Amino acid sequence: MPNFYNVEFDNALLLGTAQYPSPAILTDAIRHSQVQIVTASLRREAGGSGAGQNFWDMIKGLGIRVLPNTASCYSVKEAVTTAHMAREVFDTRWIKLEVIGNSDTLQPDIFGLVEAARILCEDGFEVFPYTTEDLVLADKLLQVGCEVLMPWGSPIGSGRGLNNPYGIRTLRAHFPDVPLIIDAGIGLPSQAAQAMELGCDAVLLNTAVAKSGDPVTMAKAFADAISAGRAAFLSTPIEMSDMAQPSTPVIGKAFLA
Repeated sequence: MPNFYNVEFDNALLLGTAQYPSPAILTDAIRHSQVQIVTASLRREAGGSGAGQNFWDMIKGLGIRVLPNTASCYSVKEAVTTAHMAREVFDTRWIKLEVIGNSDTLQPDIFGLVEAARILCEDGFEVFPYTTEDLVLADKLLQVGCEVLMPWGSPIGSGRGLNNPYGIRTLRAHFPDVPLIIDAGIGLPSQAAQAMELGCDAVLLNTAVAKSGDPVTMAKAFADAISAGRAAFLSTPIEMSDMAQPSTPVIGKAFLA
């Protein structure tokens, strides 16, 4: 079971709340997948006449946690300001920290990310940094106070899955006790299962569910795949081999004419 900042959860799937066909479909997707954490962009939910309040009321009614994020922030100042606003609106110290460095790939600005994380951690936030699989960057984020890492699988919304499984496996090996949440780029339940088989603690996704033909069924499929992937990791999979390994050994067996 994933544990983030000393809060334990039964479900390792986190869902974004953007791009769904309707609030009703979003609600059904959350319920059918039994998701316990959703993310929300303060900027999106604050826009429109009362839209933000309606969203917040819906989340409260479901009894689940909201992880506000600093989506679309391109500077430290912008991200920190948005985080402070989110803490007031959603009444939580949790913040998914995004400091974007490239508008095409939406890759994190690694320098700005560390600085913003330092400022927010010192101010009492519990930071979930959207980062890359770089070990040095991960270590610096932990040094400034982050207790969770959210490495990307591939560019946001791309559906490409894990571009660098080796990097994720290495990150897991170097930081065995740090919760890892794969964030961004997951497009299929099989890709989410792969992330969990590598030892990740959870998967955060949005587009793969919200933009699918049936978001409710897809959310449930992801929840099932993530559960299966985690069980596989805990069961210690067999090592890969270059040679065939017969399931029925020949040595010690009688040969019948």
